[in-house]
Amino acid sequence: MAREQRIEILAEMVANVLVVEVAVGDAVDIGDTVVLLESMKMEIPVMAEAAGKVTAVKVAAGDVVQEGDPLVELSR
Repeated sequence: MAREQRIEILAEMVANVLVVEVAVGDAVDIGDTVVLLESMKMEIPVMAEAAGKVTAVKVAAGDVVQEGDPLVELSR
């Protein structure tokens, strides 16, 4: 029986969370936008690098994240 793999999607920079595009239980494919960040008046989409099911959303709109902070957790 295959073991479930957990994947964390991390913030790549200090930014404000504008929109969380996914919820727990959602299925995502590679390239789907999971969170929209804003930094220095630019909108930066954070995309899934793997397909999976959202098991945790660790941020909300209005949060400020630091580089390396977890945004979303997937399982596959």
